[in-house]
Amino acid sequence: MTTNSFSETALSVAKQAKAASQKIRSLSTMRKNKVLERLIQNLKASETQIISENKKDMENGKTKGLSDALLDRLLLDSKRIANIIKSLEEIKSLPDPVGEVVRGTTLPNGLELVTKRVPIGVVMTIYESRPNVTIDIAALSFKSGNACILRGGSEAFHSNLFLSGLFHKTLEEENIDKACVSFVENTEREAMVPFFHLDSYIDLIVPRGGEALIQFVSQNSKVPVVKHDKGVTNLFVDVSADPKIVLPILLNSKAQRPGVCNALENLLLHKDYPHRKELLTSLEKEGIRLLLDTDTKTLLPSAELATDEDYFTEFLDLRLSVKTVSSLDEAMDFIRIHSSGHTECILSEDISSVRRFQSELDSAAIFVNCSTRFHDGGEFGLGAEVGISTGKLHVRGPMGLIHLTTTTTFVTGSGQTRG
Repeated sequence: MTTNSFSETALSVAKQAKAASQKIRSLSTMRKNKVLERLIQNLKASETQIISENKKDMENGKTKGLSDALLDRLLLDSKRIANIIKSLEEIKSLPDPVGEVVRGTTLPNGLELVTKRVPIGVVMTIYESRPNVTIDIAALSFKSGNACILRGGSEAFHSNLFLSGLFHKTLEEENIDKACVSFVENTEREAMVPFFHLDSYIDLIVPRGGEALIQFVSQNSKVPVVKHDKGVTNLFVDVSADPKIVLPILLNSKAQRPGVCNALENLLLHKDYPHRKELLTSLEKEGIRLLLDTDTKTLLPSAELATDEDYFTEFLDLRLSVKTVSSLDEAMDFIRIHSSGHTECILSEDISSVRRFQSELDSAAIFVNCSTRFHDGGEFGLGAEVGISTGKLHVRGPMGLIHLTTTTTFVTGSGQTRG
């Protein structure tokens, strides 16, 4: 396709999405929930077809040499389809943020002010790999009264196309404009760029994926961007950490699903933690590939030596960078330098250390004595997420229903004029 063709397609999609957003912004909660319930039924009835389409993507991924972790992100099986349905049920049960009063007051001059939550309008999300995101984002956008434009990665094309088509089928069955969920079939990078200039039609862009994608969108977009940046997640094992919980938390944080953004990438060990060697040996036995600094390597000479770059890297596989630190201050200094602002964790029984870790670090989520894998919209009670924002405006952390709204202030008077 030519550049003009890309621009024409983007403009057409964006115009239709804008028109659809104006139709659905006033839908009742009951009507929106009815659509989500029908979507749940359609997903249940289409499980075999979903798995069949996903197998095409899995086979293509293996041919292209995708890593096991990336193939895991791509997979849709019965269990994961059930999880998609569970997320939909949770979204359906959540309070509708649209119309919520966030401020109400009467001014001294008699003007009545009521500020309510309203939909943002049109939200474009660009994402990679995980096809469940197609349903998650479409459902969150729809429930919050927004139209969405979805652009998935080429590796999940068949899965995304079928799932977005299933949402379209559901909308048509409910006599709702299917343009409120638009799916961009062209996966070429050049086809994205024209969307970034359509700030008259698109209100927000949310990129979620690799570092290169985030930078590309941020550098080229005239539309406001909420970044779902890489997850260089750090965990500090303090000298007082309870040894009974350390290994289970580390294994869950790193190995349960190493290909996701809340998986652990950097492990910091206090030099006086008494079980360092035992801990490293246990991690290695579980198949985790340890990359150690020179101090830590004395405990496990057979392991690889970490490079400076490793500590800045989101591996998304079973590699784990490890560094020994002499104090809480050194651990926090390391995190300030290497973190992507996504997730930090401390394992400690020292309340003073915990409070300092919480108050002195600045990231989207800070965890104490639990797995980093809990940094997730579903686990936070949001049903699902559009992404996990590592910026500070206008949302930080998992982006759910309430974060897909802005506000309008309704002012009622009785003839007042301003002097």
